Amino acid sequence: MSSLSPADGAAYWLRWQVFVCGALIALPAAAAAALLPRLRRSVAPLRATDLWVPCWARLHPGWLLGYRAFALAAAVALLARLLLGHGLSVFYFYTQWTFLLVTIYFAFATAISAHGCWVYSKKSSKKADESHGFLNDDVENCDLSTSVSVERKKDEPNKLSSYYEQIVNEKRAGFWGRCMQITYQTSAGATMLTDLTFWGLLVPFFYRDKFGLALVTDGMHSLNAVFLLIDTVLNNMPFPWYRMAFFVFWSCAYVTFQWVLHACGHTRFWTFHHLELLYGTGLYLLILSLTIHQRGILREILIWSRYLGMAIAHIPCFFLYWLIVKVKHAYFPRMFPHAYARTV
Repeated sequence: MSSLSPADGAAYWLRWQVFVCGALIALPAAAAAALLPRLRRSVAPLRATDLWVPCWARLHPGWLLGYRAFALAAAVALLARLLLGHGLSVFYFYTQWTFLLVTIYFAFATAISAHGCWVYSKKSSKKADESHGFLNDDVENCDLSTSVSVERKKDEPNKLSSYYEQIVNEKRAGFWGRCMQITYQTSAGATMLTDLTFWGLLVPFFYRDKFGLALVTDGMHSLNAVFLLIDTVLNNMPFPWYRMAFFVFWSCAYVTFQWVLHACGHTRFWTFHHLELLYGTGLYLLILSLTIHQRGILREILIWSRYLGMAIAHIPCFFLYWLIVKVKHAYFPRMFPHAYARTV
């Protein structure tokens, strides 16, 4: 088995061990596909305004649009620089897949925020007068008594709350809005997976002696998370747990892509050693030191455990970002009771 490679064709790919690893990919995807419709029905539908209205009461939607446009421009610039330097082969790596997905999310978000700001501007003359009328009254009726002015200030939170109640009672999000949220949650989980693997595993244990931070390559392992976290602080989108299914689909698609590349002979090296269906030199020497019976058992365990470990790692990575959003919704209203206007 150790003498085979993907270049050997059917002799390599038709081994029963490959089918076991394939099952470790297919079973999570099948389970996610089966559970997705049931879990989706238990969650409130996504509102269109959740996609572009900030979670901060006095923050104009234009600020969220401006940030998303900036993040999109920065992400496109980084991808363009990487493509010019290395070509399409950079997309052999999961990191670049993830960064591309983050870029697609900000493209969706920028377009939908722009449309939302246009809708907001159309209704501003009516709704802004109703919701922020107390601000105009303070200027135009400055000759009123102090008691009336104080009363208006007391009514300010109620009027602001009424304004956001009107905002959120809009129609449900359409197809593109749901695509935006799916992309958001998938890229969040994938970003946690790539960044935690890079900074928590690769840098300390593999790149420690020859590590040099490069803006375009290694910088992607930081900027993707920074872009998404800032957007999370500003946006008002829910983060339902069941959409982890799309994160699983995304990773399964990448592994399938890698297998197809090797099966077709387009590449002979595995971008990640844990995807390799054989064992490396170090593990090979370890196996040789064991008995024949022990070698076979350990060899299969090492191969399967890598794929099983990849599947299990998706749960804490997605849960970590879900927890960040949960903490935001739980503690921001307490920390900023007058500024934070949660509507999800």
